[in-house]
Formats: sequence, structure tokens, C-alpha cells
Amino acid sequence: MTAPARTHTSAELIRAEAPVLAHNYHPLPVVVARAEGTWVEDVEGRRYLDMLAGYSALNFGHRNPVLIEAAHRQLDRLTLTSRAFHNDRLAHFAASLARLTGLDMVLPMNTGAEAVESAVKVARKWAYEVKGVAPDRATIVVAADNFHGRTTTIVSFSTDETARSGFGPFTPGFRIVPYNDLAALEAAVDETTAAVLIEPIQGEAGVVIPDDGYLAGVRELTSRKGCLFVADEIQSGLGRTGTTLAVDHEGVVPDLLLLGKALGGGIVPVSAVVGRRDVLEVLRPGEHGSTFGGNPLAAAVGSAVVELLETGEFQRRAAELGVVLRDGLAALVGKGVEGFRARGLWAGVDIDPSIGTGREISEGLMREGVLVKDTHGSTIRLAPPLTITADELRSALAALEKVLAQGV
Repeated sequence: MTAPARTHTSAELIRAEAPVLAHNYHPLPVVVARAEGTWVEDVEGRRYLDMLAGYSALNFGHRNPVLIEAAHRQLDRLTLTSRAFHNDRLAHFAASLARLTGLDMVLPMNTGAEAVESAVKVARKWAYEVKGVAPDRATIVVAADNFHGRTTTIVSFSTDETARSGFGPFTPGFRIVPYNDLAALEAAVDETTAAVLIEPIQGEAGVVIPDDGYLAGVRELTSRKGCLFVADEIQSGLGRTGTTLAVDHEGVVPDLLLLGKALGGGIVPVSAVVGRRDVLEVLRPGEHGSTFGGNPLAAAVGSAVVELLETGEFQRRAAELGVVLRDGLAALVGKGVEGFRARGLWAGVDIDPSIGTGREISEGLMREGVLVKDTHGSTIRLAPPLTITADELRSALAALEKVLAQGV
């Protein structure tokens, strides 16, 4: 008989990564082997409640049965053609996504960074061909503390030195203003401005929510000044904040909308630039593309994601359970939590630095069977799958209370 294959421990698998993987991440020391819904399991069989959901890529939970079934059906038929040919799933995906967002056309891509890069190219081309900006003079205004991706152009307008240091020379053409500051934005926009690119809620910065009226102000300003409003909803969109899009909280419609993460249902990378017809039509054959963008498998899963959102169930769950999250965090203010920002099922929680760093709190929660992720300093982010139950959410908050009380 053949001896059964040896099962490696978490520690062995973590050690095995070091010599063969680039060290561009510092993950928590948990090795996930299986997952279902809101729970993951490591190689030893320990279970953890996922309170990160892949930075919103898993909005609908791990291995959502509807999305898994859509993927299986497509895997049995067709996975890739490239855009050299048409496929029978792409038109339906584009039409349904445009309908869901209230916009006209879709430029399908794969990763969030690709969507941002695509929007930068589209905005510049629109500025030259429609607005009449002189060649190579277009500017794009962005916000400080942004996170739009990791490519060289995107880190060119980051204010995070960890993301920038050592990667220059940087791409010109960007102006950085403080987030949530309409006066500064107005001063930065001029006749060369192609677009204002912002996150309606800044995720990596710690779930920073702007003042009421800020997004409406950006929309009014960009319309008045004759430039595009590009909203990066790669993390904030598709149900996370209790509405389909974060801009929906102010009834704002951008000219270009950037989606990703949850659009692939936690199964395949899917992203898109969704926008006005007259803006996206500046692209002509050969000027932009992606071999995998809009592939049949991505289109099938993306269409199933849109169908889930069309019911409104997940938006309602995020809104209703968001009250549980906010109330639970409010009860911890002064008990190790210095403050928090929350919208829907998304929160940035500022921990008293005397108790521990965000990393240390995350490690403490891991030991309690709850997975979260730290960001700058002593801030942690909470973004569970929208399928989480109220009891599961309360248990995560109870674990946080215990870790804060014990200290690290």
C-alpha cells in the first residue's frame, strides 16, 4: 500500500515560504486550508471567524454556493478566449453591471490596480480629445493618504512612503490635496485637470469617512470645472457600506466608477471601469486591452455577483448589521478603543497605543479565533463577509473586548 501523504503543519508551511516567496507581505501566522461562509480553517483544523473578507473580495462569503455553481457551470463550457474573439457571456455581464450602477458602458479588467490604471488612461485621453488640454499636459487631482494600488504610476501619487520609497522615478501629472477638503480641491483644479480621483471612503487609511456633503461637493465642483469625477469603489463598493455603492449615500453618480475585489466573488480576479458612454468611447481598437479582461469565467462569476446584489439582500444586511457593529464598538470606547469610524459592515478601529499596536491586537484576536488586519499604527480594520450573522458579529466584538482587557 502507498503510505498516506504527510500533512505539513502550519509552522512548516510558513518556514517553507521564506526561501521561495518574495518577502513583500507580513501575514499573520495562520495557514488557511479550507473555508466556508464566514469561517476559515487552518491545516491543524483550528477554525477562525473571518473579519477581513479579503479586503472586501469576499463580501458574499467564502465559497458562496451561488457563485461556486456559476463558476462550475462555466468551467465545464469555456474559460478563456482572449478579446481577440467575442464570448457568449460578456455582453450580459456588461449590461447587468451598467444597469446596477446606473451608468452606460463597461471596460472589463482583472485587478483593482488595472482598473485604476485604465481610468487614468481614459481620463487623460478624454482630456486631450474632448476637453482640449494640450498634449501631455493633463493633470489628475488625488487625495492624500489614498490607496489605489501598487503599480509604479499609482504609487507615484501615494503619500505612503512605504509604498513609494525605492520605486522612483515617478510618473508626473498628479496633484495631491488633503482628503475631505473641498477648498483645497477647488484650488488644485484648473484648465489642465482631466479628473479628480478619490475613494469615497479611504480604506487603507483606516476607513476614513468624509463629512456629509463632501462627495456631493466633489460632484458639483467637477461638473462646474469641466473635469471627470472618478470614484474608486474597489473596496467600498458592492454592498459593503449598506448601499450598492458608497457614493449612493449622497446620491452621487460619478463619471467613471472603479470596481473590483467583490466583483469576482472571491473566486477569480475581476475588475471594471464603468462609466459614461461619451467618456469610455474615447478608447478605440488597439489603444488599450487585457488578455484576461472580460474572460468568460470572469463574466459568468461577475454576472452572478450582480444578480446577488440586484436582490438588495446584501445591502440590507450590511446596513442592519452595521448598527450591531457600531453599537458594539461604541461600548468599547474608553475600554481600549480610542475611537472608530464605521459605515455598514466596515470599520476602522483606533486602539489605545499603550495596549498594543494594530499588529499585536490582530495577533491577539487570532489567538481568540478571529482574523482581522491592522493598518497604520494601532488601527485595525473590520470588514466581515456580508453573510455574517449578528451572533457571529457579537462574538467577534466580545473577542476584541477580551483582548483589550488582557492586553498584549
